[in-house]
Amino acid sequence: MTRQLSRQNYAGNKTVYGKFWTKLKHFPSGLAEGSETAPSVSGPAAAAVISAAIGCFTMMVTHHLSDTSKATEKIVWNLGTWIPGSKTDSELWGNIGSYTGKETMLLVGWLISWAILHTLWKNKNIKSRTIFFWMFALLVAATAMCWHPLFPYLPLT
Repeated sequence: MTRQLSRQNYAGNKTVYGKFWTKLKHFPSGLAEGSETAPSVSGPAAAAVISAAIGCFTMMVTHHLSDTSKATEKIVWNLGTWIPGSKTDSELWGNIGSYTGKETMLLVGWLISWAILHTLWKNKNIKSRTIFFWMFALLVAATAMCWHPLFPYLPLT
């Protein structure tokens, strides 16, 4: 009891970063207690996680489609011209090239799939194994697609 009282008196005299550090040390215990209003459905969380994996997969599909022809690569590159450094000769920014269009397709795939999945699943419970399966499958596919020794043997055209 004496130890607690002395800590409480000492806590009032701490600096801002000392108070922050004290709260940070006790952070996980607040998570263990749970929320007063715990979510009753898992659909919105499933939509967020799976849509991120869909975005990664979309980027890799776009990457391989842009490799099929110079015209397709130019279209993909033009999609990403809003990103600084896409088409510059500046030594400061460099020239990122068509990768900006691939990043744009990742962003578009992620946001559109998130909006669609969230609308479909906002009041539904999605099983955790379903969430894990689709997230894992899409990320493995995207990773396999960026592993270039595999794709000379599996051409797209």
